[in-house]
Amino acid sequence: MSKPTEASIVVVDDEPSIRELLVASLHFANFEVSTAASGSEAIEVIEKVQPDLIVLDVMLPDIDGFTVTRRIRQEGINAPVLFLTARDDTQDKVMGLTVGGDDYVTKPFSLEEVVARIRAILRRTREQTEEDPIIRVGDLEINEDSHDVTRAGQSIDLSPTEYKLLRYLMDNAGRVLSKAQILDHVWQYDWGGDAAIVESYISYLRKKVDGIEVTDENGEKHKVTPLIETKRGIGYMIREPRS
Repeated sequence: MSKPTEASIVVVDDEPSIRELLVASLHFANFEVSTAASGSEAIEVIEKVQPDLIVLDVMLPDIDGFTVTRRIRQEGINAPVLFLTARDDTQDKVMGLTVGGDDYVTKPFSLEEVVARIRAILRRTREQTEEDPIIRVGDLEINEDSHDVTRAGQSIDLSPTEYKLLRYLMDNAGRVLSKAQILDHVWQYDWGGDAAIVESYISYLRKKVDGIEVTDENGEKHKVTPLIETKRGIGYMIREPRS
């Protein structure tokens, strides 16, 4: 007896070889897959299938992937979108996230990376629908319902942008995020982006999240163990302290 498929996916790309490779790889990974070769066909297939996730090429022969995303969002289809982009262009990536995309992969890509990104997106979106509104990393907690943030039981006051940045880091706990990825996900509007703003906001978060003082059983005060890490030349991550 075959096990149930993990999720339903629509793959949209005008290059037959890429479609075939993605379909074979996703079938092997236990996904149910439908395909489309153009933007207009994509909209028809997405409306019919109502997939759990869409893998969508940006450059299509009729209407581009950004327009496809806008149209399906206007129709109330909220399935997450993983963009395939031929250029490692920040402007394209920011535009993709602005119109309602969830992540992007730059061509040429490895099939393993695409599958890993798909599973990460599905995990994040499914976790968001669970009843428990609390996201935790160590003793740091975010309540998604009230937007309250606490560490070691102490309340942390964050600006809306700081909250979005912390939420993005915590959604990807244990994974290094590049400055470009953070710009795309946190500052969701159409601009080139300055990596210095990411450094500034990481600094703000560190002061508030990792600068908290706690009192131990001996009555002595000390700072909490840092959760936010810098990976030089790569980006930033948040994870529970190593024991």
